[in-house]
Amino acid sequence: MVKNHLDKNGSFTGSPKPPRSATSTEASCADQHSRNSSQEELDHSLNTHIEDIKKLSEDIDRFVESLSMCHDKSNPPQVPDSVETFSKMVESRIKKYNSCENATRFCKMAEEDTCFIEAVTMLSKLTNSLSEFPSGSMTTRSLNLTSMVLQRAMTFMEEELRNLLEDSRVSSNSRVLKNSSFNANNLLDGEQCVLTLSESSGEEEYPSYSPDVLTRMNRIASAMILAGYETECCQVYSISRRNAFSEQMKKLEFERINMEDVQRMPWDSLEGEITRWIRVVKSCSTTLFPGEKRLGDSVFSDSPMISRSLFSNLARAIVIQLLDFAEAVSMTKRSAEKLFKYLDMYEAIRDLIPTINESCSNECENELKSEISATGDRIGESAVSIFCDLENSIKNDVARTPVPGGAVHPLTRYVMNYLKYACEYKDTLEHIFQQHVKLEESNSPAKLKPTLEVETESESPHGSETVAGTTPFSIQLVTIMDLLDTNLEAKSNLYRDPALRHIFLMNNGRYILQKVKGSAEIHQVMGDTWCRRRSTIVRQYHKNYQRETWGKVLQILSHDGMQVHGKVVKTTVKERFKNFNTMFDEIHRSQSSWVVSDEQLQSELRVSISALVIPAYRSFFGRFRQYLDSGKQAEKYVKYQPEDIETLIDGLFDGNSASMARRKT
Repeated sequence: MVKNHLDKNGSFTGSPKPPRSATSTEASCADQHSRNSSQEELDHSLNTHIEDIKKLSEDIDRFVESLSMCHDKSNPPQVPDSVETFSKMVESRIKKYNSCENATRFCKMAEEDTCFIEAVTMLSKLTNSLSEFPSGSMTTRSLNLTSMVLQRAMTFMEEELRNLLEDSRVSSNSRVLKNSSFNANNLLDGEQCVLTLSESSGEEEYPSYSPDVLTRMNRIASAMILAGYETECCQVYSISRRNAFSEQMKKLEFERINMEDVQRMPWDSLEGEITRWIRVVKSCSTTLFPGEKRLGDSVFSDSPMISRSLFSNLARAIVIQLLDFAEAVSMTKRSAEKLFKYLDMYEAIRDLIPTINESCSNECENELKSEISATGDRIGESAVSIFCDLENSIKNDVARTPVPGGAVHPLTRYVMNYLKYACEYKDTLEHIFQQHVKLEESNSPAKLKPTLEVETESESPHGSETVAGTTPFSIQLVTIMDLLDTNLEAKSNLYRDPALRHIFLMNNGRYILQKVKGSAEIHQVMGDTWCRRRSTIVRQYHKNYQRETWGKVLQILSHDGMQVHGKVVKTTVKERFKNFNTMFDEIHRSQSSWVVSDEQLQSELRVSISALVIPAYRSFFGRFRQYLDSGKQAEKYVKYQPEDIETLIDGLFDGNSASMARRKT
């Protein structure tokens, strides 16, 4: 192995020794020694280069200071040779970077790369200082040279920033970031520097740039802005981030749809588009916009105004696109099933405002906040209109055929389930209705005010509902409840049997009460007082049913009129038993087909009937059964034992279809 030495002039010293044969082990060791020597020489050369640039930078800094102190611009100081040397060294470094095959040339901001950026920054200061002197002076030649090299440096940095933005963005899909051989240590064997992004969580942060990449972009951006290339820097950054954001929108399956297509789209298709839109808006609020803000703050940490301006421009374009879709949706034909999607849209729009407030410039913030609020108000007004249209749906539901068995009416189920789901958005609806009232008051204050203060009288089971001091949404909810009660009262008149009429009202009243109690949101709006009043009304229906159905039965089982001159009249006993059998058979036949689907209410009804009828029958049976002759005559008139009555009562309200076919209403 020949070992060479360098003297101060770069000449070889020493004489080579004659070669000798080597074993394979010796040869391997020799190869390793050769590589180590080459690396040491490269490191030494690199360190020397860095030291030279640093020393020249100090000289240039002193010269820039002397230029700033020169008040007579027509008589500049002598330009030292170090200016040309420094410029050529920077240019040489640019050529070396450009010779690298990789797209990006900066790696982990090695000392050489940091030194280069500092040198370019110094070169821009020098160029600015030289430009203050008139053309034709002794500084003109140096100015032309530094300007040319600075232009090349800026072109290189612009391309490097673009590549860092683009390559790192692409690599986020593979979660591996390929970096170039900007570090001279990597130029030796052409290996690539690979940075694996954080994999500690299954979710990627957006945007997924590594800290090293952020540092490089920050240093490049700061150098370009200081050199007066702010426009070029911002343009590269804006285009890249706009493209990256578009890719995120595509990943979320959101495409821009014009207003005409939205309004022609069938609801099933539009509902899917709204779902995707909501997903995009929420992603913008929680992930994309905050991520873009963090990225801008990192890259332009030395220029916060530029960062806010860049984010504002990006956010404005995206938000306007999203709001255009929402505006188009708000103009489509309104229907009840759209309410919940409208409320989802309203909440998504509302949650955009804090993100905009925190991130945009003041001018853009005010503009976008105004646009977002206006669109949110239009969606809110559409939701109010749809919700209030439930009144018309109830009023227009006029039935001519009663529900079999007095069961819960489909309208009751629809309205209460609709209100249950609507009240899951209670806070949102409270806010929307409050805004609606403010809008109405500003347009026609004289009309609306009495509506909020009047005590509404209703013939519905609510009785008198005082709505003064409540919220506009709760007023609307009570109004709907009143309309539903009025409608059910009208539908109950379709039953010719008064007892079945009360069963129908009891079923529907109980269903309404259970729905309110089962929903914390509706319960909060209606309150405990309303629930107690509703319970009282349902109990009254129960009492009315018992009076209509079992009052006559109890009259038959009464002991009054059974004796004449102190003696029991057998014919009266026979007649009473016969009448009881007939009436009870009819009740059981018809009311077995009636429906009480609420198990607790069904049980309460059976228990109350048993408590009313069985003791009366047992007493009548025990007192007067003895006056009937034994044998067939007794069996003819005494059809039921007391135990039989209890068993038959337990069969009421099962909705038996066989009996239902014979029922008359």
